[in-house]
Amino acid sequence: MSLTSLKTVSLQRFSLNFAANIIATLWMLVGSTRAFSWVKPTFMQFAIFALLALGSNVLFSWLAAEYGSTFNEQGLVSYLIWPMIILLSGIILARRAGNQALVFVPVVLWLVADTLSALLQSLVQYFGSHNWLPEWSYSFLPVLFLVLFLWQTLALMWIFFHRFRIPWWERIIILVGAIALLTIWQRNVADQPIFKQIPIEPVLEEAALYEQPRLLQQALDSIDPSVLGKTDWYFMGVAGFSGQNVFRSEINRVRELFDVRFGTSGHSLSLINNDYSWMDEPIATKTSILRGLKRIGQQMDADEDVLFLTLSSHGNENIVQLANPPLAMDNLDASWLREALDDSGIRWRVIVVSACYSGSFIDELASPTTVVITASAADKASFGCTNTAEMTYFGQAFFAESLRDNTSFESAFKDARLRVSEKENVMGFEPSDPQMVIGSLMQTALPAFERVLFDKARPSVASITEDSNTTVIPIGDNNEVSPPMVTTVITTE
Repeated sequence: MSLTSLKTVSLQRFSLNFAANIIATLWMLVGSTRAFSWVKPTFMQFAIFALLALGSNVLFSWLAAEYGSTFNEQGLVSYLIWPMIILLSGIILARRAGNQALVFVPVVLWLVADTLSALLQSLVQYFGSHNWLPEWSYSFLPVLFLVLFLWQTLALMWIFFHRFRIPWWERIIILVGAIALLTIWQRNVADQPIFKQIPIEPVLEEAALYEQPRLLQQALDSIDPSVLGKTDWYFMGVAGFSGQNVFRSEINRVRELFDVRFGTSGHSLSLINNDYSWMDEPIATKTSILRGLKRIGQQMDADEDVLFLTLSSHGNENIVQLANPPLAMDNLDASWLREALDDSGIRWRVIVVSACYSGSFIDELASPTTVVITASAADKASFGCTNTAEMTYFGQAFFAESLRDNTSFESAFKDARLRVSEKENVMGFEPSDPQMVIGSLMQTALPAFERVLFDKARPSVASITEDSNTTVIPIGDNNEVSPPMVTTVITTE
């Protein structure tokens, strides 16, 4: 049967025509010309599937949009270009075949296929936004979505080529032209999605420029000297990346844990990079980190006191990211941190690095008087740095859960490693493989330091994951004398 003699008889009921067009599209997608026997290309079917395709693409764009995106009219126009091209092609085919019944055939088949594809993509995007997909799929899905779009268009061309018996040279010309148009269209849609995040240039208020030196000095001045003959713990936390609140939240919660449960109040310091804390907290730069370490080193007794340093940020090999636009910053590297710690005079160190590729910090930071704990191996990513999270996976497992239930870093680490592994398995993520290395001298000193930190005489307090309105029970003085220790915690993601 030629296209000239093709007849498309509409059924009496709208729902039957609707179902027939879906069946026709499924035949088209497998390259079968049986699609022509099922398609019902009425104007009403064209109109309803045009609305459905548009609605499903708007839904997908909304689900895929970043937080803070707004409706983009240009994106809507960009999407409508290709259906209009398909409709124009139908008009040309109808005139060429002398069969007006063909006018809506290509565009109806394409719109039905696009509706099904967009709904499938929306479902996948919804699962992805809830972290219900395996980690490997996130790099594969963009390619899959592109293949689906190309498939529906090329399948449509294939069945018309086959039924129209178009010469090979004409098929090549049409294919080249279609690919060129598809490429231009895809680039335009990528640049102009239906929901688009309006880029906002970060602006630093003049008041913050003058407030930051005061905030840093005030924080440094609040660090009290240690008590001679008594092991004191000191805490320092750094949130490196300003664009996600999870890092600031993690540092604040870990500091609360140490100040309230482990008695570091008056011995703690936080340096925070966050879009909304310029007027409230000193920012984290190499300069402020160096000054903080030096101040703590001056207030500590190097032989008997302990430092706990925490950084939470994005990470790469030997790198902890420091970012707080519009201020330009250098990233924190492992060798610089080791030098800063050595220059501060801090001797005993327990370093916890919760970050992607954080295991790469081990070789540089390890020493006889140091414990190094990392959230991942040197070549592995760690997880949990999402906009909706209060803490990263490792931060939640180690600080909020394991340190609450254990009385040693080693047992807390083993517990946290198990918790993280279980969560990663459920999510389908590649294991982050947390690491722990204890220096030779620290092997001997660590139990005494831990008896000070995990003193059972202190009343238990609410979990740091609970509401901030929880009543805090005062903690009495600890008179036990035990060998000093320095603890450094770096948390990055």
